This record gives sequence, C-alpha cells and structure tokens, in this order.
Amino acid sequence: MVGVVLLIPRFKNFYFYLFTFSSLSQPYTLKKSLGQHFLKDESVCERIVAALQQDVHSPLLEVGPGGGALTKYLLQLSNIDFKAVELDDEKVQYLSKTYPVLADKLIHKDILELQPPFEGQFTVVGNFPYNISTQIVFKVLDWKAQVPVCIGMFQKEVADRIAAGPGSKIYGITSVLTQAFYTVEYLFDVPPSSFNPPPKVMSGVIRMKRRTEFPTLRSEKALFTLVKLAFNQRRKTLRNATKSIFSAEVLADPIFDKRAEQLSVDDFAALTFRMG
Repeated sequence: MVGVVLLIPRFKNFYFYLFTFSSLSQPYTLKKSLGQHFLKDESVCERIVAALQQDVHSPLLEVGPGGGALTKYLLQLSNIDFKAVELDDEKVQYLSKTYPVLADKLIHKDILELQPPFEGQFTVVGNFPYNISTQIVFKVLDWKAQVPVCIGMFQKEVADRIAAGPGSKIYGITSVLTQAFYTVEYLFDVPPSSFNPPPKVMSGVIRMKRRTEFPTLRSEKALFTLVKLAFNQRRKTLRNATKSIFSAEVLADPIFDKRAEQLSVDDFAALTFRMG
C-alpha cells in the first residue's frame, strides 16, 4: 500500500492529547504554539479501556500518549506487552520521568515513519493527533495483516466520515478504503467540555475490527485508483468521473449512472475487475 496517504488530504486541526492534571507533582509547561487541548474527564479514558478490553490483543501499541492520562490506565492491564509511540520531545521526557516503567517501552518516533513495533499481531489504541489522524488510519491499513483491532479518538467529523455508509454525504474515500478491510463502529462522542481549554469541535471514538474476509479485488492499487477518481468528482455520475479507466462498453452498464456515494464497498471491489 505504498503511497496511500497521498490519497487523503491533511486535516489542519488541533493536536488533542490526553492529560490529567491531578497526576502531576509540578505544573506541566505547555507549548502554546501546538494549540493543545488536554483531557480533564478521566471517564473518557475508562470508556476507551472498557471498549479495548472487549477485544484486547497483546501486544498493545498506544499512539500519541501525550501527558499519559490514557497510558496510566493501559499500564494497569494485566499480561499486556505494551509500547507507546510519541514524537514530541517534551512529552517523551515527561512520560519517562512520570512513568519509569515506560523506560524501554517508549518509541520516540513519528508514527507515520514507524515500522511494525511487534513481530506478530498487536492492537492499536490512542487519542490520535488530529492533524494526522487520517494518515494514522491508513498506517493501520498498511499494517492490517498484524492489526486486528484499532480504537482511536478523532475529531468527530473525521470519525463520522470513517464510519459513514453508502448514501451519506460524508461517505467517501476514507470510508470505502477503511471499510474494505475493517468493520467500523462509532462508539461515543467526547464533548469540548471534556478538555481544558475546551476546543471548538466535538471529538469521537471509533473501533475498527479487521474483517474476517476481505472483498475480492483485482488489486488494492486498483481499488485505491477507482475510489479516488470516483470521489474526487463526487457530484458527477460514476460514468463521467471514471471514464479514463473503463472502456466505452463497460461504461454502458447502468451502475455508472450512479454517483460514487451510492456504491457499496463490494460494488467498488467488483468494478476493479472491469477496469482497463
């Protein structure tokens, strides 16, 4: 799945890091330039862990631990081989001092440049940095052979888009390419009041469970090409949006009278075999 991230626009929103002020012995200096919002409602962490425990697989990778509010709950899980990946230098230093047990479990890297941190199956969980949250989903798709479950917090509009089904105005590239390999369940909203300072947007938590059977495809590359073309001109019929990759004979099929948002994942998969 080389280059998949390029199919999806970057979302220029806030970084939302989980954070618990009560866990600090000294004030934690924030980098205001990052526009960070810290979670003050620990019940959100508890709900994420409760959802995780329904499907938890060891090992476990947390993405973007930030101030460690969710981390402290994850570390309490029994028999879990745990690692966390964090790019920000300040957060890595804080986590290392606050949670000494993380000494050999912290990966100080960019998640988008990370190789699979475990050899076998592992679960991904986290309050994902919102400006790269969609790219993180596609990183999980790149690792799908090893990741059976992913639970993450996103900006609500992104979470809604990933979980959207055919017929919805927000059903699009991210929806189809994620749902081709994972079943997506929207778990719960996280309101602005849960953060300090409150952001201007709602947040949402979703669970992705790897499908037991993937749709039959000509190739993943073919699916990505088709879906990108179809939704890049979503107001047009499929015939006009994708005419560059189908023959005139194939385009005569009535399915091409539809718009991209009307096709299911299986419809797109089936069409990959008819591409020129």
